[in-house]
Amino acid sequence: MARSETRPVVTLRSTAGTGQGYVTRKSRRNNPDRLVLRKFDSVVGQHVLFREER
Repeated sequence: MARSETRPVVTLRSTAGTGQGYVTRKSRRNNPDRLVLRKFDSVVGQHVLFREER
């Protein structure tokens, strides 16, 4: 699959400060701002907000 500038790979970091991270792709056309998702942080043991880092 070819790399695309419209769907780049982004890293999500936990807002709990644990250093936990996820890697995903996003659509720049639909989501031009930083992506924020609620995902599971295994260090804390609960769901927390993960923000896109650049």
